[in-house]
Amino acid sequence: MSLLSLQLTARVELESSPFSPPNSILNEVSEYRPPAGRLLRSPGRRAGWAAMPEVSTDELDERQVQLLAEMCILIDENDRRIGAETKKNCHLNENIERGLLHRAFSVFLFNIENKLLLQRSDAKITFPGCFTNTCCSHPLNNPLELEENNAIGVRRAAQRRLKAELGIPMEEVLPEEINYLTRIHYKAQSDGIWGEHEIDYILFVKKNVTLNPDPNEIKSYCYVSKEELEELLEKAAHGEIKITPWFQIIAETFLFRWWDNLNHLNQFVDHEKIHRM
Repeated sequence: MSLLSLQLTARVELESSPFSPPNSILNEVSEYRPPAGRLLRSPGRRAGWAAMPEVSTDELDERQVQLLAEMCILIDENDRRIGAETKKNCHLNENIERGLLHRAFSVFLFNIENKLLLQRSDAKITFPGCFTNTCCSHPLNNPLELEENNAIGVRRAAQRRLKAELGIPMEEVLPEEINYLTRIHYKAQSDGIWGEHEIDYILFVKKNVTLNPDPNEIKSYCYVSKEELEELLEKAAHGEIKITPWFQIIAETFLFRWWDNLNHLNQFVDHEKIHRM
């Protein structure tokens, strides 16, 4: 059995070391059983948008439903802020098809052995059960995370979400240690209701960190080498496992070249261009 096969089938208790667990490098987080959901109503009109639709969330994880009330940053196609809207409304396909676009980020965290930390969640509302990069989320519409100079607001948001999802102490990854490389603009449907339409800030970190994942946020996590990620991508291409669309886009276009130059990333920094994917 290959290493990736072990990764995808093993069940390792959370208290096992994430760096050297028995039989596998995949770490399963203790199961979280969500209670029944509820109906979310739109809070109303923002940035000139019409009233948003109501959507039943009865089948969704309640904690993830609560997060749908967070206020994301609405932007135009040049990443200029034009308003704010709930996370729920930003991720409804109906609104995405009307052009609703928000700001997001993707963190790629490597340990000192140059292995990339991946995660998978069954509770996420968009693309549940998919393997993806270390942390993917959104800056919020508040003063600290709206600040745009050198993307400091986005990097603060990344620090916050690394703590919320993976339990990484905030003092272990400071915003100044998060490298902002570039941005991508992509759109993808998760199902008939939910999807993504984001300008995604690509953030790199190279550091050993303490992990204590929230079982609601993360089902499993693992560090992978380049060769192991290539095997994972091959399995995804054959439908054996699922990966998120933004992770696939980044892996197929930029990731391995960046990975080869983790100690020399400045040559890839481009804060002017938005890559349209």
